[in-house]
Amino acid sequence: MARLLCIRHAQSTWNELGRWQGQADPPLSEAGRAAALALAERLGTEVGRCEALVTSDLVRARETAVILGRALTLTPEPWPQLREVDIGSWSGRASAEIEALWPEDYHRFRAGDPELRLGGGESRRALRARALAAVRELEQRFDGEPIVVVTHLGWLRALAPGLELGNAGTLWLDSAALVEDEPSWRPEESR
Repeated sequence: MARLLCIRHAQSTWNELGRWQGQADPPLSEAGRAAALALAERLGTEVGRCEALVTSDLVRARETAVILGRALTLTPEPWPQLREVDIGSWSGRASAEIEALWPEDYHRFRAGDPELRLGGGESRRALRARALAAVRELEQRFDGEPIVVVTHLGWLRALAPGLELGNAGTLWLDSAALVEDEPSWRPEESR
């Protein structure tokens, strides 16, 4: 079992513009850097010892992790398994544009279809399998103190469908509580 302090990356330049990112690689915005610094200050005093700091290898997550790592005295280790869902041709587009260009797929996405390959990319079911495999690998590799995981909202929703978590938000997860069974996907409220 592993105890995971999951952190959604701070605001990116595309979050600021309301654009879907997927596995695109925009950096943090100025507001994102400020939020990551504020979170780092808070975690530095609230969180005890952590065994490791792992992060998605995408820039917005790595930048967040570097800032947090200074406060936690941990060096971030990039893990590609923690990447956001691949959203294919939806990347870089706003919700209204996606809905206008692909209305049926957008409706299926909002309804929680686990088989839909977002923009021709990855399905929710595939992302969940990838996220669970990453958690199991973390369990095997790190045994002891909590692990800090800097990742993305889609990745976190693969483990906790319907989760609402803002940029630089935190969530504690116990790996033992994660079941291998397919969850019932909740409709998306926002992206």
